[in-house]
Amino acid sequence: MLRFVASRIGMALPTLLIVALAVFILVRLIPGDPAALMLGDSADAASLAALREQLGLNASLPTQFAIWAGHVLQGDLGESIANHQPVMSLILDRFTVSAQIVLPAVVLATLVAVPAGMFAAWRQGRVADLALVAGATLLLSLPAFWMGLLLLLFFALKLGWFPVVGFVAFSEDPGRALLYLVLPVATLLLHEIGVILRMTRASTLEVLHLDYITHARAKGLPESKVMWRHAFKNSFGPTWTLLGLILGNLLAGIAVIETVFTIPGLGRLLVDAIFARDYPVIQGCLLFIATVYVLVNLVVDLLYPIFDPRVAAK
Repeated sequence: MLRFVASRIGMALPTLLIVALAVFILVRLIPGDPAALMLGDSADAASLAALREQLGLNASLPTQFAIWAGHVLQGDLGESIANHQPVMSLILDRFTVSAQIVLPAVVLATLVAVPAGMFAAWRQGRVADLALVAGATLLLSLPAFWMGLLLLLFFALKLGWFPVVGFVAFSEDPGRALLYLVLPVATLLLHEIGVILRMTRASTLEVLHLDYITHARAKGLPESKVMWRHAFKNSFGPTWTLLGLILGNLLAGIAVIETVFTIPGLGRLLVDAIFARDYPVIQGCLLFIATVYVLVNLVVDLLYPIFDPRVAAK
């Protein structure tokens, strides 16, 4: 088991180094000069040169990367060029907002889709199975931003049950904060139900055709015990891996949902930084998202032996 844990951690560290290098290079490929953007079109050459020197943009790329990586290892992601605030504090503030949408959506989608997927597999080829698969396919086919707009149009504008757009922190007013989060969470929830349901159904179908399931049924065990005691544990492994990927993908791609509902989350921070050519914020956001992605999948790998003990034995 210790060897398994050490190998997974050992693979995560070089991955983070490669991600940091890729983030640094990709940011430098973005067209535009941050100094010119900050000073405006009326800036003279001397002012531009002075600001570029102050921001360290005149140094060679290897030197810039070495300086940036050294600060990152100390927990310092730099200072925003646009608003002169520490990048780390900006990211953490916005990340808490995004997490309030992503985590409930994934948890609720799992609680709904896993039993539904297992039920669809149990009723394979029957009306219930066909209806669940069709519903999951429909949810997957609808773009998340379009689904969000439909929910806004019906539940916010037509029925008036929820606020149209905006965000309120739980520390200010928990009741209002919950109302503002319902539609964004529901948008992600509906989309991810389709993804998780299809994966759970496929993995459960594979398990239900194994010999030990036939043996359990031959012993006269109730179908509920066969499904939850024998089939669930072995079929949930692939779904567990998928959940790690979903969490990372949602954190990276939630900018669209945050734009639709005007939520000041991590995705909106990244989009605004790209428009402003705010290199420190762009680098910090991308590195933070990639790090969370790697760490989430590391945790998924470390917990995978719970569902399949054979993994730890390899």
